[in-house]
Amino acid sequence: MRSNDSASTGLLAGIAAFLIWGLAPLYFNQLQDIPAAEILAHRSIWSLILALGILLLVGKLPDFAATLRDGKKMRMLALTTVLIGGNWLVFIWAINNGHLLDGSLGYYINPLFNVVLGVLFLGEKLRRLQWLAVVLASTGIAYELWQFGRVPIIALFVASSFALYGLARKQAPVESLTGLAVETLFMLPVALLYLFWSQSPTSNLLNNSLEFNGLLLLAGPISLVPLLLFTIAARRLNLSTLGFLQYIGPTLMLVVATQVFGETFSEEKLTTFIFVWLGLALYSADALAQRRKLHLQGKAAL
Repeated sequence: MRSNDSASTGLLAGIAAFLIWGLAPLYFNQLQDIPAAEILAHRSIWSLILALGILLLVGKLPDFAATLRDGKKMRMLALTTVLIGGNWLVFIWAINNGHLLDGSLGYYINPLFNVVLGVLFLGEKLRRLQWLAVVLASTGIAYELWQFGRVPIIALFVASSFALYGLARKQAPVESLTGLAVETLFMLPVALLYLFWSQSPTSNLLNNSLEFNGLLLLAGPISLVPLLLFTIAARRLNLSTLGFLQYIGPTLMLVVATQVFGETFSEEKLTTFIFVWLGLALYSADALAQRRKLHLQGKAAL
């Protein structure tokens, strides 16, 4: 019974996390009149303050302090800061400049990037369906290049930066919240300098209305809450279930981009998405087959 309750809790947490991530563009679009770098500065500052507050409440500040003294982890977290900071900046810019569809495509491609990085850096070997999935996604990207004469840079950057971020975080095994607190601590000096020197009229909170400042402060919870929910889900669900849930985010982004922001979902763009969706379908089918195989092997061993 406890196992079922734990799985149910994990499922609800996972769905909630990806719902928030998928609908987050609606929030960032409310700040479209200020530069993406300024939004990122506020996101890092308020995320850090909230993260430290939660670490204090749950008694994990000693873990945070121990991480700060670990040179190897700090060097790796400096790298992850650059990766996640770049990912956040480009994604925010894409939302507020009519390119959320490209951001959605990037998060659809991300699982396949993870597979490729596993081959390149972790010595993993691709199974037949995984190879086919990567080829189909690559075909979709090649089609867009042929059709428009351009590489979908935003989609590829979002996918690759987040995949590399995940890979780098594996090399610095710290809890999600502690890691994010360190990463936003690294961002803090840059964020404060930007706000101090910026010519943007909204960079000084004293010049803003309480309502607008409240929107800026929300950047902290928007960043941290889904991360905490995702951590709960990751501890209670198997990876294949979590893998399926991750498609909620980009699907909601696609709906928001086309139905709320009015971005054009042309036939050419649809063709690219279809190739990527087919690749993801094969990737998911392979993940299920592999899980079933391991389950049967485990039963046989018992």
